[in-house]
Amino acid sequence: MAKFKLDPKNPPRLTEGERKRLHDMTPAEIEASAAADADNPPLTSGELLLMKGAKLVKSTRALTGLPQEKFAATYQINPHRLRDLERGRTQPDSALSAYLKVIANDPDYVASLLKG
Repeated sequence: MAKFKLDPKNPPRLTEGERKRLHDMTPAEIEASAAADADNPPLTSGELLLMKGAKLVKSTRALTGLPQEKFAATYQINPHRLRDLERGRTQPDSALSAYLKVIANDPDYVASLLKG
């Protein structure tokens, strides 16, 4: 396996031939090609759910600007659970999903309620 390090200042670009080939593919051909890629198989519905949960956790934490440990302490979430959620290992239950949406709506207010 070849190692590859992406240079953010010089990202890989499609050649004109690659661009034309992709442009000429039908949606069905694109789906078939993606499904046949052994190195990048389609996600299962379970994997998609985990990603959705990870996105909710990461976006909520990003709104606060807090690192994981501080976010976990501020909002009284187990730091190991938070890490597992962000890495897509587990998904939030309905109560935690609702709680994260409340935090996202007004993080300062929720933090102040938990202090007192």
